[in-house]
Amino acid sequence: MRKILLAAAAAAIFAAPSAAMAQAPIILKFSHVVAPSTPKGKASEKFKELGEKYTNGKVKIEVYHNSSLYKDKEELEALQLGAVQMLAPSNSKFGPIGIKDYEVFDLPYIVPNKAALRKVTDGPIGQRMLKLPESKGMVGLAFWDNGFKQMSANKPLNVPEDYKGLKFRIQSSKVLEAQFRELGAIPQVMAFSEVYQALQTGVVDGQENTPSNMYTMKFDQVQKYTTLTNHGYIGYVVVANKKFWDGLPADIRDQLTKAMKEATAYGNGISETENSESLEEMKKAGKTQIIVPTAAQNAAMRKAMEPVYADVAARVGKKLIDEVLKETQGVTH
Repeated sequence: MRKILLAAAAAAIFAAPSAAMAQAPIILKFSHVVAPSTPKGKASEKFKELGEKYTNGKVKIEVYHNSSLYKDKEELEALQLGAVQMLAPSNSKFGPIGIKDYEVFDLPYIVPNKAALRKVTDGPIGQRMLKLPESKGMVGLAFWDNGFKQMSANKPLNVPEDYKGLKFRIQSSKVLEAQFRELGAIPQVMAFSEVYQALQTGVVDGQENTPSNMYTMKFDQVQKYTTLTNHGYIGYVVVANKKFWDGLPADIRDQLTKAMKEATAYGNGISETENSESLEEMKKAGKTQIIVPTAAQNAAMRKAMEPVYADVAARVGKKLIDEVLKETQGVTH
């Protein structure tokens, strides 16, 4: 906490330069918890490139990958305090600070494919949801994709019964807790940066993630089996510190908004490719056996997770869940 407060004080000096420092570039620190080679890592670097270009160097964007500044639980507090100016936390991270609506994306099988996802994030629902962080001192700027999650463990995961008694690492999300409890598993909240060691030492038995996250963090090297369930989605909400963002000169803010729009299109455009390539690399490495479920096994998993919707309706909002289901109904690739 002391570290965050000191960093916030230092950030305030650079983020709001006085007239005497008018020639100094505005520093924008962008922190995240994944590797530079992931879709989020590449999108953040693209934003840095375009943001500095469009502002003619008036803004210097510093990207911090791999939890090098803050871990999962620290980063939103750091943003609210002004220690960093921009983040791209996963949807799940907002629940603990009171923005539970984003956990709708954690519901198993709610978004069947990328086309359905775009209908939600690019449409009225998504635009409304981007305004939610304002009550917490943040500005929502964009939705970034990672991709669809797969399950991994040191035993084959084919049917719901295979999950019973296993400890699974999850992000801090009541929806994900409900999902694994429904399967008879034991969910354990853990920072992303700690997952590899936890899997290696047996602190947890398994995890759920996208192939790009698994491969770049070498989870496949410490998990004997990976099942291609595509049961859930990992995405991010790009947020900026509201005081910082609102305090920018209008022309600078417009240029950064343009950079963000283009970086979003770039990152979301490569996410499927990155995940496909990572999956192929995992297959080549041969450390984890890839399991492709049958149609019957997929149906059994869907049926086992159906009660989660009712379990979390009061938390996430039944109206929002119904809106998303209606928007995505019948949408194919």
